[in-house]
Amino acid sequence: GERPLHALRERGVEYVEVRCMDLDPFLPVGISAPTMRFLDVFLLHCLLADSPPDTPREIAALARNQHRTAARGREPGLHLERGDGEVLLADWGAELLEQCQPITAALDKAYGGERYRNALLAADSAMRDPALVPSARVLADMAAEFDNSYVRFTRAHSLETKEAVLGLPFSDALRAHFRSLTQQSIEEQKRIEAADDMPFEDYRQRYLSAERLGLSVGSGGS
Repeated sequence: GERPLHALRERGVEYVEVRCMDLDPFLPVGISAPTMRFLDVFLLHCLLADSPPDTPREIAALARNQHRTAARGREPGLHLERGDGEVLLADWGAELLEQCQPITAALDKAYGGERYRNALLAADSAMRDPALVPSARVLADMAAEFDNSYVRFTRAHSLETKEAVLGLPFSDALRAHFRSLTQQSIEEQKRIEAADDMPFEDYRQRYLSAERLGLSVGSGGS
């Protein structure tokens, strides 16, 4: 019943949720273990690296960089804004990957093996050769197998994914487990709905109240 801003002010950040990961259409689950390990490494780098407060100017530059990368990320010689100048996307990426090396070493030491090092090496290879990234592989597969038809490409890989998932073992015990979870969820929903003791409009007004954020009505700003 509290606004996210109130929770953030009172208790700070509880967890970080990673969103907007592109699904890899060549894998039934949409993401590989090395990619997940690289995300672990990158998130730890974000946590440990110095990060001075941003500015409106930097925020605007980040938005432009994000658009350039999303629209033209595989373009050779693509530059991004950094500080008062520009830097090659590939060079900036290589810097970040180099800074991640101590983290991969620490993780491999903790868990054994070289899985995190290999994940970083795979990311470095993709940074140096854009033909290795999933988007390039999609275009190449479309051209080679589907006459450049994205619809035919996605339909074929969707059917492959469906067959792969349906082919996984699903025991009677596992089926019963999920049926039990389903019933528990329905019962919990009914319990929550039955416990409502406030008209929705009263709840909405209370939820949006500036006083709950510790602000006076006239100090809200924009």
